[in-house]
Amino acid sequence: MQTKIIQAGNTQPQPFEGQNIVIIGGSSGIGLATARQVKDAGANLFLVSRNPQRLREAAEAIGGAVQIVSDIAAPQPAMFAEIERIDHLLITAGTVHLKSLKDQSEADLLQVISERLIGPLLAIKAALPLLHSASSITMTSGQFASRPAAIGAVVAAAVAAVESTVRALAIELSPMRVNAVSPGWVDTPLLDGLMGESKRQVLEQTASTLPSRSIGRPDDIAQAILFLMANRFVTGEVLHVDGGGRWV
Repeated sequence: MQTKIIQAGNTQPQPFEGQNIVIIGGSSGIGLATARQVKDAGANLFLVSRNPQRLREAAEAIGGAVQIVSDIAAPQPAMFAEIERIDHLLITAGTVHLKSLKDQSEADLLQVISERLIGPLLAIKAALPLLHSASSITMTSGQFASRPAAIGAVVAAAVAAVESTVRALAIELSPMRVNAVSPGWVDTPLLDGLMGESKRQVLEQTASTLPSRSIGRPDDIAQAILFLMANRFVTGEVLHVDGGGRWV
């Protein structure tokens, strides 16, 4: 009797094969790490950033993506003009302003709210004609929503509003899915501007206080985002990826 030898091979399709994924804030940090992972998983990638140079560098590093330049705090409806369909929309944009309330001007307050809440809502509104019933929207909130810092009241208000928005939009836009990922301490370029030369020391000290005994990496958050995109039975949720930072 002749034995038939079957060689194992990678015959399974990539999880995001052929899907259109738009990442707002995809030129650095968590957005860029997510872009790499979805590109490796077969997606057609569209990166949005306000910084053209950084956007070009990100697209080159990834190996190709459609580049869209747009002000994140005030996106324009035309930002999606080159896209016929959006299967997954990720919004990771938003800086961190850590100042006491007495030291912030009205313009400072409005900038935080615009970048963290109003801008994302306008982007989602502009994307609605291109989204469909099986699409997902993933937003980013942050640990300040559940464990605010002494000088982070405005950021805490903004990211907490994002989490409330996710729950409401999951109902309003159903059966489309809407979720958020809430990162804790993550080693990204954003912290370079906040901490400067003391960054490494601060992160090491912080890591020693966390149950995970480690600081997050952008890839850690990206893995959580891909889960939220892919799992058809998760909506209206906030997924905390914070090394247990909420509990200490």
